[in-house]
Amino acid sequence: MTSSEQSVRLAAGDVELTVRPDNGCRIESLRIGGTELLRQGDRYGCFPMVPWCGRTANGRFLSGATWHRLPLNAPPHAIHGTGRDTAWRTAVADKAEAVFTYDLAEPWPYPGRVTQTFRLTEDALTLQLGVETHGDSFPAQAGWHPWFRRNLGGEDVTLDFTPAWQEERGEDHLPTGNRIAPTPGPWDDCFGMPEGVDVTLTWPGQLELKVTSRAPWVVVYDEQEEAVCVEPQSGPPNGLNTAPHLVTPIEPLEIAATFAWRGL
Repeated sequence: MTSSEQSVRLAAGDVELTVRPDNGCRIESLRIGGTELLRQGDRYGCFPMVPWCGRTANGRFLSGATWHRLPLNAPPHAIHGTGRDTAWRTAVADKAEAVFTYDLAEPWPYPGRVTQTFRLTEDALTLQLGVETHGDSFPAQAGWHPWFRRNLGGEDVTLDFTPAWQEERGEDHLPTGNRIAPTPGPWDDCFGMPEGVDVTLTWPGQLELKVTSRAPWVVVYDEQEEAVCVEPQSGPPNGLNTAPHLVTPIEPLEIAATFAWRGL
């Protein structure tokens, strides 16, 4: 492990991981055998979505009898939470494991703490997110938004997954509430995988990477030429309103995901 004020670097075998706690605690770089897997840039890499995932309709959500408003950072909606725009604190930084935290604050209306953990081995990266309250219960979501490079220097990546359904997407980019049979891509869509997320990305002749999680939701976004996103998350877009997970003083929100790879 090496670190600076800007980055924390983990290593295992020929795998190197760089995390930027000052830039939303996103993974800035994941290199396997010298090959960078993630799209580069301050907005890319792999960032945590917390305390909500995807779009929240019109930046409004109901908690109990109270409506709360969030900044419309993807007008007319609020998107991807506040964690990616926050400087996190480094709690642990060892050779192949690191832990980071940040305290929930405005514009999020409830006090609490978010913890993100990274564990790296020669063939896998395990990610964990936890959301706890410092007072009142509140609805929340958590997940990750990796930008995997579409092309690593050979053929484009292919995706293999078998969702139970696709959330029908309305013109406002939010799920309509209808579940439909999965459609061909390109996608900016949410899929249900009730047995857990299991998506395989294959760069032919180079690398196979599996994204797995016990979480039952995954968003796949592949409408850009540069990258493909496979996003395991605890609830669907607009889930603060339609499928909230209630964080209570005795029950935090916890989610984990694993990226596991093998050379081809």
